[in-house]
Amino acid sequence: MHLDVKDLRNFYYRSTLGRAAQKAVRDHLVQMWPNATGETMVGFGFAVPLLRPYMNDARRITGLMPAPQGVMPWPTGLPNMAVLCEEVSWPVDTGHVDRLVVMHGLETSEQPSALLDECFRVLGPGGRAIFIVPNRAGLWSRSDRTPFGYGRPYTLGQLEAQLRQHHFSIERHEYALFQPPSQRRFWRKAGQMIEQLGHSIPKVAAGGVIMVEVSKRIQAPSGPGLRETVSRPLQILTPNPSKEVAPI
Repeated sequence: MHLDVKDLRNFYYRSTLGRAAQKAVRDHLVQMWPNATGETMVGFGFAVPLLRPYMNDARRITGLMPAPQGVMPWPTGLPNMAVLCEEVSWPVDTGHVDRLVVMHGLETSEQPSALLDECFRVLGPGGRAIFIVPNRAGLWSRSDRTPFGYGRPYTLGQLEAQLRQHHFSIERHEYALFQPPSQRRFWRKAGQMIEQLGHSIPKVAAGGVIMVEVSKRIQAPSGPGLRETVSRPLQILTPNPSKEVAPI
């Protein structure tokens, strides 16, 4: 079940914990994708807090928000780029997207298989996507005070297996949100340092979210191009010596 867009907005934009989570995940995303110059970028679920760094360089950015969640205008003070859509039927042309970010979309979906099919459909050949889901072994999936405490948490193996079943090629993965999901001042002050030290902590146990990057690669058919031969081909171009051809 999707969370309400008002709850997501209040967490990411009106709470210190949510702003810290937004920054931690966005910083990891920017490290994985330093730029998206001239590309078409789409975020599904509630991925818009992560897309702002690309607004100046991307050719087009669209925030798709599923109907069960609801939609809000985004970005504030600029022309709206957020669109309400059906969860598994997006108003996007096939093969039109270069970069796709899915956050708070897959783990809360009641139709995850159909959703992944839709993600695959909209990506162009060579297009890339990053799926961000709660880590089953992390602290954030155990706290219902954050959006990552709702829906189905994943292990890295579970997520990658599901993505492979839908014909995505796994490129790499990262973990984020090493800081605990606490509003206490001490943890808020130490949060940035904990994120920086996160790579030296056992990631499976510490990272609150898993970020998996995939690509859409269309495999060329292997083997001979013509697998069947015609047993009795028409001989329409074979001259018939029994007939005389009148000169033109």
